[in-house]
Parts: sequence; C-alpha cells; structure tokens
Amino acid sequence: MQEIRRTDIRNIAIIAHVDHGKTTLVDALFKQAGVFRAGQQVAECVMDSDDQERERGITILAKNCAVTWEDIRLNLIDTPGHADFGGEVERVLRMADGVLLLVDAFEGPMPQTRFVLRKALENGLKPLVVVNKVDKPGCRPQAVVDEVFDLMVDLDAQDWQLDFPVLYGSGRDGWMTTDLDERTQDCRALFESIIREVPGPAVRPGAPLQLQVANLDHNDFVGRIAIGRVYAGSINAGDRVAVVKDANAVPRPGRVLQLHTFDGLGRREIKQAEAGDIVLVTGLDGIDISDTICDPQHPNALPPIPIDEPTIRMTFGVTTSPMAGQDGKPLQSRELKARLDRECERNVALRVAETDAAEVFEVAGRGLLHLSVLIENMRREGFELQVGPPRVILKEGDRGERLEPMELAVVDVPEESSSRVMALILERRGELQSMSNRGDLQHLEFIVPSRGLIGLRTQLLTATRGEAILNTVFQGYAPWCGELSARRNGVILSMGPGEAVAYAIWNLQDRGRFFIEPGDVIYEGMICGENSKESDLTVNLTKSKQLTNVRSSGADDAIKIVPVTRPTLEEALEYIGPDELVEVTPHHIRLRKAMLKEVDRKRASRQ
Repeated sequence: MQEIRRTDIRNIAIIAHVDHGKTTLVDALFKQAGVFRAGQQVAECVMDSDDQERERGITILAKNCAVTWEDIRLNLIDTPGHADFGGEVERVLRMADGVLLLVDAFEGPMPQTRFVLRKALENGLKPLVVVNKVDKPGCRPQAVVDEVFDLMVDLDAQDWQLDFPVLYGSGRDGWMTTDLDERTQDCRALFESIIREVPGPAVRPGAPLQLQVANLDHNDFVGRIAIGRVYAGSINAGDRVAVVKDANAVPRPGRVLQLHTFDGLGRREIKQAEAGDIVLVTGLDGIDISDTICDPQHPNALPPIPIDEPTIRMTFGVTTSPMAGQDGKPLQSRELKARLDRECERNVALRVAETDAAEVFEVAGRGLLHLSVLIENMRREGFELQVGPPRVILKEGDRGERLEPMELAVVDVPEESSSRVMALILERRGELQSMSNRGDLQHLEFIVPSRGLIGLRTQLLTATRGEAILNTVFQGYAPWCGELSARRNGVILSMGPGEAVAYAIWNLQDRGRFFIEPGDVIYEGMICGENSKESDLTVNLTKSKQLTNVRSSGADDAIKIVPVTRPTLEEALEYIGPDELVEVTPHHIRLRKAMLKEVDRKRASRQ
C-alpha cells in the first residue's frame, strides 16, 4: 500500500544536554506562536511542571505540547536530557519524524547529547541543529557545528541525516537565524526550518487502525490514559477496538471512551484522529506502554518499543529505625510493594524484584539519579523508608566471562586541577580517551566502570574546590576491570540515643568531620560523621560538660563548632558502604548501620 505524507502536521522531538536552554527555547516558541494571550503572566520554564524538574533544572519526564504556525500543527515532544531517564527518551522518539538538536554555543555536544542523538538517528529521524546562546561570552558556534558533524559521523548517521540545517540564536532572548552574521527579532527562521525540513507523518490510505502507546497518564475519574501516535487508519471516540501486547498475545477487546489532543500546554477533546496524530485515549482498562490499539478485525501489533536494561540496583526496605513514624508515614511491606509497582507502570526502565526478606525489595534502574528521583518523590509523598547502597548489575558474556557496565565520563576542569582529576579517575580503573582545551578549561574524556563513578562526583568537587563539571553516559558492557579500592575512611557512630551536645561534638572535632549539629536527635548505630582513620569509631555524643564549683584556666573558653555540610540524598547514597543504609523521611536524611547494635556487628564480623 502506497504511503503519502501529511502536510498539515509535523511531529518533532527536542533533545539537548542539561542546561543547554531547551525549556527556555520552548517558552519562546509558545509565546511567538500565540499559545499565551497578550498580557498573560507566564512562569519561566513552563514545560518543567514537576517540582524536582524546577529544582534540579533538568527534564525528568517526557512531555507533549502543540503549537500552530501558519495553519500547520507542530507537535513538540520535550525529552529528558539525562541518560538515566533514557527509558522516557526511547519511547517518545518513536512518535516523532524529526529531532531538534539543541547545543550550547560554548560547551558543544555533551555526553547526554550523544546518548539521545544516537537513539534519534537509529530511529531514522531527520535532525535540525540549533546552536543556542550565541550571545554568550567566549562562544564558538562554528567549532560547535563541526563537533556536531563529527559526532553524527561517529554515531553512523546516514548521508541524508548528515546534511542537516543549522540555526543560531538565543532561546532566552527569543530569536533564531540561519545566518550567524544577521540577528533577527523572532524565531520565524526556526518555525520555517521545521516545516521545510521535517517530513510530515506517513499515511497509508484505507489501512486499518494501529496506535502504539508510548506514555501513560492517570486521572481519578477516567483511570489510565494512553498517550501515543496513530500510525495507520483512524480512531473515533466510542469505537470498539482491540488491544494487543505483541504478535503472539491474545487481543483484548475494549471501547474508546474519549479522545484528546494536545493544545498548547493543555488538552482538547476531539471526536476523531487520523494517522500521524498524537492523541490521548481513555476508557481502556489495563492498557500498558508499548501496547497497540488496533481495529478488532485486524489485530496486528506493532513491534514493541525496545528499552535498555537497568545498570544499577539497590534495596528499598521498610524502615527499622528507632525513630520510625516520628516524621512521616512508615510504609508496610505491602504498601511499599504497591507503591513500587505503581511506579513501574509509568517508568518502564524500572525493575522491582522480591528478596529473601519480605519487607525488602530490590529496585533496578538506569542510574543513581534515576533511582534517587523515585526516592525523593516517595519522601515528598510523606513516606519513610530505608535504602541500601547502589550496586552495578553484572552480566555473563558468551564465553562465560563476567561483564560490567561502562560509562563515558567527561570532565571539564581548570588546567591546574586536571592532574588531581586524572589521578582520582585512573585509580577507579578509568582510561583516558582524549584531552583538549576549551577556553580556560581542560576537557577530559574517560571510559570508567559504572561502579567507579559511585561517590566520584563528591571527591572531584573536593579535589578541585568545586570547579569540576562531571557528565556521564552509559557506554555498554565490557569485561570486569578488577576490584576497586573501597572507601578509605571509617565512620563516626553514635553510642546511644539522645540529643547531640555541642560540648561532645567540640571535643571530637579533631577525630573527623560531622554530619550532625548540636540538638539533632540521634540513636545507637546512626552514622554521625566520617572518621579521619580507616576504622569505625563509636562515640558518646550526648555527653555534657561536667559542672563543678572549681574554676580553672580555660574553663570558660567558647565552644566553636566547625560548620556542618549535611549530605544530600545522592551524596548519601554514594557515600554508604555495603553494611550501611540511608534512612529517608519527609524532612530528614540519616545514615546508619544496617545492624544498629555494636554487639551484633561484632558478632557478624566474626562469622
């Protein structure tokens, strides 16, 4: 059956590295396409609707929106910029026919750019390159375009993909141009390039319905909402359809309740959708990502959407802390399992498995950030839980050899600190791939085992006085690199429960650095700091100064406490050792031993 192309619609995904200005550019497109009425107060980064997205400055969840430019509908798909959310990327790229690659005019293509671009090229999408922030001091737009071309060649792009149009501009100021020497007043050049370069969706006239689900949403009134693209045929509200999981599955009958399409940032109810449209479908119970909604007479499933396997795993458990229930709602095992299963329905890159302990579950994801976002969401929902240290997922090769995940780590650092960075990464079995200068910074690329990156970011920031910028992306599996050195320093443990006293902390400051402050509630087995030596140190932090009626020289010396830096969730997860846990509550992040009592730990060490 001969295919034709629709001319009234374009489906395009926007991909970029973190902080390259993608969401700001979308803001400008909305304003110039008339999505917002005149005088309407609009928040910045309107596509970053999730609280964590605004706080972290990254896109976590893929989102759809639509604008109309000169009677042509542009369906824009905002994709996550971090490789840990690659499960989102792989699904939504299937809905697009072109991709807008946004790169910083100074930094150029970065690791997450490489990851998402590879997926886009593999899906046969037409790329458009936008060099953003050309008004930035020290920018190098021409060199960045050359780097993008080299990257595409390295990713085995087709000849027609290498012939990509280039636009320059500033998303913040809302202008784009095809000529670097000519500044414009708006983004017309970008709209025109999308319409001219990105092909309309292919349509087969008379073909039976095929709609593949790429994303899910939920509404308390209508239940699960399927989001996907119509690949063939048409669909109407009220239609009887068949839902097919794969080519070997038995079709499940269903009836479409409502159809919606994206309209600006919102949604608009429609009666019918044609091939090429991206729609929301309600009324189909049990619908899942990658399912195909078909004509009941022709239940032909589309190929399932491939999702890369997880590389990091950790345990999620019911809290056993002595302070359970004081700050939030401690989860029971069935509630924890239900919450994790609910997350798996939307987050297809996540895996949950039971363990020997009924109250502990093993959760696997694409990276530490992927899992920490889930933990942060759970604590914001008011839950208490405890999580174990992250561990890499190993595989077995064709010849029985042990394989481990490897990552490309890119570090930008001042030249005087580059030797310290290299020493830190090389001792973690990293291999230097390239070294170059970018302005005042040294640009270093390494291939590092994923387990070698756990805890590396904190050490790099310490060694470079906070000036190192680390970005990583999953590279693939390679033979086991050997054992890595464990954390060199032991921890400072609380001997018993109570409130930490300033006098006790002051007396012990020369023994290491503390994670707690005077007045913090502590308990036996809680990690209160890092020992300056390799062994663990158990101390009494509730000991007050003995009061007497004898005056001595220095008795009235002021107690001076070194300022404390409390670890963030990611820092805590990177820091803990094999026998330690992170206790997470709505308002606190505490580190603790898995076995709280010292006698139990000693007994276990002798076995």
